[in-house]
Amino acid sequence: MLHRIERLNAIGTALSAETDTPRLLEIILLGAKELTGADGGSLYILAGRALNFELIHTTSLGLHMGGTSGRPVTFPPIPLDLADGAPNLHNVVTTAINEQRLVNVPDAYQDQRFDFSGTRAFDQRTGYRSQSFLSVPMQDHEGKIIGALQLLNAIDPATGRVIPFSSEDEGLVASLASQAAIALTRKRLIDGLKELLQALIRLIANAIDDKSPHTGGHCRRVPAITMALARAVNADDGPRFGTVHFTEQEMEELEMAAWLHDCGKITTPEFVVDKHTKLETIFDRIHLVDARIEILRRDLEIAGLKARLAAAGSAPAQPGDDSGGGADQQRLDEQQEFLRRCNVGGFFVDNQAREQLAAIAGQRIRLAGGEELPLLTENELYNLSVARGTLTDEERQIINNHSDASLRMLETLPFPDYLRRVPEIAGGHHERMDGKGYPRGVPAGQLSLQSRILAIADIFEALTASDRVYRKPNTLSETLTIMARMCREGHIDRELLTLLIDSEAYLDYARQLLRPEQLDTVDRARILAILD
Repeated sequence: MLHRIERLNAIGTALSAETDTPRLLEIILLGAKELTGADGGSLYILAGRALNFELIHTTSLGLHMGGTSGRPVTFPPIPLDLADGAPNLHNVVTTAINEQRLVNVPDAYQDQRFDFSGTRAFDQRTGYRSQSFLSVPMQDHEGKIIGALQLLNAIDPATGRVIPFSSEDEGLVASLASQAAIALTRKRLIDGLKELLQALIRLIANAIDDKSPHTGGHCRRVPAITMALARAVNADDGPRFGTVHFTEQEMEELEMAAWLHDCGKITTPEFVVDKHTKLETIFDRIHLVDARIEILRRDLEIAGLKARLAAAGSAPAQPGDDSGGGADQQRLDEQQEFLRRCNVGGFFVDNQAREQLAAIAGQRIRLAGGEELPLLTENELYNLSVARGTLTDEERQIINNHSDASLRMLETLPFPDYLRRVPEIAGGHHERMDGKGYPRGVPAGQLSLQSRILAIADIFEALTASDRVYRKPNTLSETLTIMARMCREGHIDRELLTLLIDSEAYLDYARQLLRPEQLDTVDRARILAILD
């Protein structure tokens, strides 16, 4: 008996250490069989008002289904209630659950309490004889039943004959069932918390994507290409990454960082993220400029009419008469068209254009009551003078600050130890190999491999994304060419980009998420030559 108690303790220790559910089920059932000398057994998990077979193991029949066997259990669930709603007390295991007690049947062929017709039919088909049964409900720490253990045919080690389960067997299995229930419940709680955390992470990512229709899907797509490149690193057996292998937990950590890499964009104002034109805030202020030009145009027309009325004799206008300000009206039209061009991010504003803007801005308009205003405010002139794109230096800094915001936000979260590097990985996706990135200007020697992978994935997704209305999505060859040039300029990791190209780790992503016209032929040699 002392040896059996020691084995029970050893099994309990193994239960506490195991994190894989199929292996956990195996430890429970095989441990129960070992403690009692049972030939067979089944483990059930409660699902609603039915018991699902999770694992079946019978030594003499060589039967192993469920668990780590790779063979699914083909037996249907056992209902806990009859068709009329009464509790099912016809089966040994359902009685153990419904009455919350251990049930010991010494000999099924002599027992009159339960319906063993199904068991006897099985015996006839297989030549087996199911004789002694021991069913024990598994109750967790709150007294809630989560399943049951059922053992079959206790074997006398001296004679090899089937014998009833003893009272010692009952005590040992009841103790094991209690430990098993706690271990399974703990595993469920841990898995549930992981699923909740992952769901919250995806919720945040989806909210960020929904914040802007022009970057929608970015937070969802970056993890896909990130993990594709990480798997390529694991599969590489060459000199570059042959000694590197991400563990399952490290892969989980990287994927979580990829989902959260842009969480700081929660703090970025929508009018900056979605600034289509230089004068756009909540609305495009070019319409205010148009309204002011209309005031100037109106004033010109009024002045012209007054001049004509004041003319001696009120003579009719002659051909070529410009008293209505025709030349000035044309000048306003040209200025208005010029301002509209400057308002577009694709229009390059050089020094000559800035001088022209300043001259236009200096014009004055007169409002009712005699108040005068400039045609362009200082802020409007500043925004229209942006050389390329639509963002001012201050707005670009706001955009860039999302990485720092992501890092600061994530560093406040109590990540478990195996996820402790999520903030560093997520916050470093805009760092550069030459140390000129942001938010912290970390040099290559201090950048983790995971951060470098995420940086490449972020750029690849941005270059191939088709939801950016302000530009056409790049093809695969265009994207990889641009990335090769960025690599040569010190932006991204050369070895990782080479692996991405050599392994074609982007192909599955591209086939699923890119447009057909983007899937062109990639000239690997030409692109890699850019890196030399």
